Formats: sequence, C-alpha cells, structure tokens
Amino acid sequence: MPSAWPAASYKQWSATCDTLHAHAQLLGKLAVRLAPPEPQLQHAALRLTARGWETLPLPAPDGSGSVVVALDLRTHEAVVEHSGGRSDRIALTPDRPVGEVTRDVLAAVSTLAGSVEIDPTPQEVAWTAPLDEDTEHARYDVAAVTDYFAAATQAALVLAAFRAPYRGRSTPVNAWWGSFDLAVNLFSGLPAAPPSDDFIMRNAMDAQEVAVGWWPGDGRYPAAAFYAYAHPAPEGFAQGHLTPAAARWDAALGEFILDWDDVRMAADPHGTALQFAGSAFHHACVTCGWDPALAASAEGSPPPVH
Repeated sequence: MPSAWPAASYKQWSATCDTLHAHAQLLGKLAVRLAPPEPQLQHAALRLTARGWETLPLPAPDGSGSVVVALDLRTHEAVVEHSGGRSDRIALTPDRPVGEVTRDVLAAVSTLAGSVEIDPTPQEVAWTAPLDEDTEHARYDVAAVTDYFAAATQAALVLAAFRAPYRGRSTPVNAWWGSFDLAVNLFSGLPAAPPSDDFIMRNAMDAQEVAVGWWPGDGRYPAAAFYAYAHPAPEGFAQGHLTPAAARWDAALGEFILDWDDVRMAADPHGTALQFAGSAFHHACVTCGWDPALAASAEGSPPPVH
C-alpha cells in the first residue's frame, strides 16, 4: 500500500504525468462537447473520485441516456459506462500511446452512446500533437500513478474540508484537465473583469473569487504544491504573510505556494494544508474587501449545520 501522503516529485515521474495529463484532456474534451454550458466553464470540469479522474454523467449523443468516461487509476484503464448498464474498458498499460487510447475511447463512446466529435487539439500544455495522433506520450509507470492518486486524494479531501462551511457560491473540488490540477473556487457574488480576452479567461474569470488548489507539478514548477490566488488581486496582495511559515508568494506563478513536501512531512499534514487554505482565504477577503460575514462563514461562523 502506498503512503497516504507519498512523495510526489514531478521530475521523477514527468513522462508518466504528462501521459496521464493527456488522457485527462480527452475526458475534458468530451465534457466540453456534451455537457450543458455553465458559468465559469464549470461544465468542462472533471472530478477526482475513489477510482480516479472522471466526467460527470454526460448526455449520450444518441439520446439513449447518459455516459461517464473515467480514468480508473486503480485498474489502470479508461472506462466508458452507459447509464443502461453497458460498459467498455481500455487498458492504459503497457505504455500505450495517447493517440491509440484516444481512438479506442472515442470508438467505445460511439458504440455505447452514439458518435461524438471532439476538437483533439491539446490545451494549456507545451505539446501540440492532436490527442488522436499523439505518439509522443505513452509512458505509464503504475507505481508512480498509484502514488500520484494517493497524494491527489489527500489534497482533494483538504480542499473539500476547506470549502464545506462557506455560505457563498462555491464550486465542488474540480479536476481541471487543462492545467491538470484540483481546485475549489469561492465567489463573493460580485462580477469582475477577466484578465484577458482569451476564451478561457473571459469565461472562467468573470467573477470575483478566491481559488485554492493543488497540482502535481509541471514544466514551470516541477514540484507538487498547494496554491492560492485571488481575482482580481489588489496592489499589495503579494505582501501577505500566510501560515504555516513555509507558505510563500511565488512571483513567477503569481500565487501563494505551499510545497507538498512541507505538508507531507508535517506532524499533521491535513491540518497543515487546511491552515494554508484558510490563511490564504482570510488574507484575500481582507485585502479584497469581501463582506466580513461571508468571509467568516468559511471559518464556520455560523456553523454549516445547527
């Protein structure tokens, strides 16, 4: 059994991480194509469940019910399930190219729920090969994926506990396939100007929010970490002093960071990560001028259940 808070060095499993990221992009593309559009692109988000990354139930293209597509990180298969009980499984090992898996998953969706066309162009990543033609990404280290899943599960539990008492609008723990991270977003209820006219920015960031999340690392920041940011962030936001002491502002990322190693080595990893999330939110609410009563609800005042 892996440690509940295992090491998660991106440098050591980057090839497998990128392959898994590419597989997640396929799930996201299906959600974009089939799910009813929601504000802040919430319809495009995936979920981390007890078996791995998966879509919410999506309308079957042929109108026959719903379909769920998942990356089962316990059995190491892509899974296509129809609400009528039919299913298909596509192996992710031994080291199968993303293009091959993509074509098999789309064929399974077509057989079980009706044909669907996606835009196979990958998003928010350094590579450009269409998903159904990608032969570059194939490495799949089962042990590394198992450790990643254990780490991601603990991170998701922290994020869920953090957002639970908040009485404003918030998201569930989303698994974002573009940036391959987990995040919760808490909203003040006020609109905000997007940081750019890019499609994602103008749709995903049109409301005042605080985001807290976790990612396993990438080419820009090759280490797993929790992060937090506010949008829009006022002048001086970066000068905040968060807890625990290991938390810091990363100017290149434009976010507060708490490295995974600082969390997992703590006496109470869950409590340490939760402290970071609460500290970041409190700082954001004060500097951004949020309603104090709304901000206090994230700390359980009033309690979520009386």
